[in-house]
Amino acid sequence: MMRQYELVEKVAAYKPNLDEALLNRAYVYAMQKHGTQKRASGDPYFSHPLEVAAILTELHLDEATIAVALLHDTIEDTDATRKEIDQLFGPKIGQLVEGLTKLKKLDLVSKRAAQAENLRKLLLAIADDIRVLLVKLADRLHNMRTLGPMAPEKRARIAQETMDIYAPLAGRMGMQDLRDELESLAFRHINLDAFETITARLAELRQRHAETIAAIERDLTAKLKENGIHATVYGRQKTAHSVFSKMQRKALSLEQLSDIFGFRVIVDDEEACYQTLGIVHRSWPMVPGRFKDYISIPKQNDYRSLHTTIVGPSRQRVELQIRTQEMHEIAEYGVAAHTLYKDGALGGPVPLSKDSNAYGWLRRTIELLAAGDSAEEFLEHTKLELFQDQVFCFTPKGRLIALPRGATPIDFAYAVHSEVGDNCVGCKIDGRIMPVVTELANGDEVEIITAKGQTPPQAWENIAVTGKARAAIRRASRTSIRKQYSGVGQQILDRTFTRAGKTFSRDALKPLVGKLGHREVDDALAAVGRGELKPADVLRAAFPDYQESRAARAPEKGEDEGWFNLRTAAGMIFRMPGRTKAKPRKNGNPIPIRGAGDDMPVHFGPDGAVPGDRIVGIIEPGKGIIIYPIQSPALTAYDDEPDRWIDVRWDIDEAMSERFPARIMLSARNEPGSLAEIAETIAINDANIHTLSMVSTAHDFTKMVIELEVWDLQHLTETLRQLRAKPCVSEVWRVNG
Repeated sequence: MMRQYELVEKVAAYKPNLDEALLNRAYVYAMQKHGTQKRASGDPYFSHPLEVAAILTELHLDEATIAVALLHDTIEDTDATRKEIDQLFGPKIGQLVEGLTKLKKLDLVSKRAAQAENLRKLLLAIADDIRVLLVKLADRLHNMRTLGPMAPEKRARIAQETMDIYAPLAGRMGMQDLRDELESLAFRHINLDAFETITARLAELRQRHAETIAAIERDLTAKLKENGIHATVYGRQKTAHSVFSKMQRKALSLEQLSDIFGFRVIVDDEEACYQTLGIVHRSWPMVPGRFKDYISIPKQNDYRSLHTTIVGPSRQRVELQIRTQEMHEIAEYGVAAHTLYKDGALGGPVPLSKDSNAYGWLRRTIELLAAGDSAEEFLEHTKLELFQDQVFCFTPKGRLIALPRGATPIDFAYAVHSEVGDNCVGCKIDGRIMPVVTELANGDEVEIITAKGQTPPQAWENIAVTGKARAAIRRASRTSIRKQYSGVGQQILDRTFTRAGKTFSRDALKPLVGKLGHREVDDALAAVGRGELKPADVLRAAFPDYQESRAARAPEKGEDEGWFNLRTAAGMIFRMPGRTKAKPRKNGNPIPIRGAGDDMPVHFGPDGAVPGDRIVGIIEPGKGIIIYPIQSPALTAYDDEPDRWIDVRWDIDEAMSERFPARIMLSARNEPGSLAEIAETIAINDANIHTLSMVSTAHDFTKMVIELEVWDLQHLTETLRQLRAKPCVSEVWRVNG
């Protein structure tokens, strides 16, 4: 275990003017608090925070971050308190330590929900101060290095969590070295057989190609030196996990992979990067489609480098990464390679610029928190954001939008702005109108076509790739559904209050929503519309002294003047009573239902209804309003639920060319030509067969059900009359007629 003076010396080696007293206080305090605690391996628990601190010294972090590493488990695992740490080390360090403390008292059903809530808390703390992330990643790295003594189930769970969240998080922050080690350690515990097999094969390949690798390093260094470029060239090998991932992703064998070995070329400045690229391409053939310029267009984690693949000596493909020393440090250490905090007073740090790409991703992830998604949804969206390669697309004005590979214009629209995504109705890619499900490619110029008042289809959630788009689509769907149910709920309450001789208003409902178990008026109305909250309960909450009466309200004389038009999705129009006089329709557009809008879902019952029928509407939670003929036996099921009944009437425009559904049943002779004669009779009478099914077949007669589409009740009656006149038909009647 590292001694106190050894830790101080490690930090002093790269930070001569450090606050030595702070490190000494943190060392002694953490050692005393952890006392005789042991780890699963039997080692003193204090060895863990000490090793976490040592990992951070390798990243040359300031003494405040090292102190936080020493203290990071004190609040969670000892009797230390935030107040005590604030007093001894200052409120800033106290805040960082608390940000690393897991939530203990979680009233959650599943471990997944607990994991999500802890991740939510951690990301919020990271957004406030990046040092929280650096300590957390070092903490996870040491835990993975010492995972052996744990129970198998716990090892598997921690390894999977590392692979799902912490390794990708390190990658998104640009800390590639740390990511590689986390993935390798997790891979060992998740799939030991694959890890051992691939590791053994890689060792064999490295030994076999050792001379070739050395020859490429010599040839490349010499070629660059001849052209006056000072460069450091060294070979590298892919990790076992990255090889395994590529084999699975592309369905290749190990022998088919052409980039197991690659080379990094470190030069003095950015100009030398492009000079080196030109020399390489003039000297060896380039593999088409394998060049990427991440210097002019950096990755979202600030990674910058030139990538190319050439056919080198021995006709072997060689992948090259060309970068400066500064680019190399950012590529390996990410945000830790930046000057995170300038020297000065501990209370006045100067944080990493919030305009950096890495921080930009973090802020977008935090936006999902503000959307109010559940913990499990947040975890899902965070994983979607973490696991992604990128494509770069442009708006018509030249703005660069980085998206995950496989993204569609739907993702692009939401990346531009949530409102653009919600109002998206189509897109143009490179000037051509294309489906919104088209997979985007690097360099595409995408123009989003929008229309006000649109709601994204719920099916888009399964098409979108980014967590932001999925969250926004889900949120818009919830809002639309709530609005729909809210309108239904208001109609129910209007009728309930009117029947009781009372007047309903949204303002009167405001002081009652808390008592009814909701936050807002629309939430309470939606609960009534869904059938979760009884309208009688709302009435009693508003008028505690009211005595409920079962007497139904009789229609008032002249009530027709206060009716509103109601249109189905198919364009059929009904009318229902409102509380104010209806205005005439303009340009064929119906007056909306009071409190519901044109998007109120209206459907026919299973046996249909046609103009001329007396009809009634039944509010069905989750479906909207179902239209039944007044004689339908199905209505008996709602006898005890008068609040769900809505008075509706037909409002058919004479110019409207729309057929309506009706179901008939007939018994016909079982002989050749009978069905053809029935179909011909229906066709001659200008009716339409929508569906036909045989109910039963005997030796002499066949009984069948036909769903017709007719103009109105008179048309249906005439069709039935003509069918009865046919010799092959023994009887015919309307179902529910």
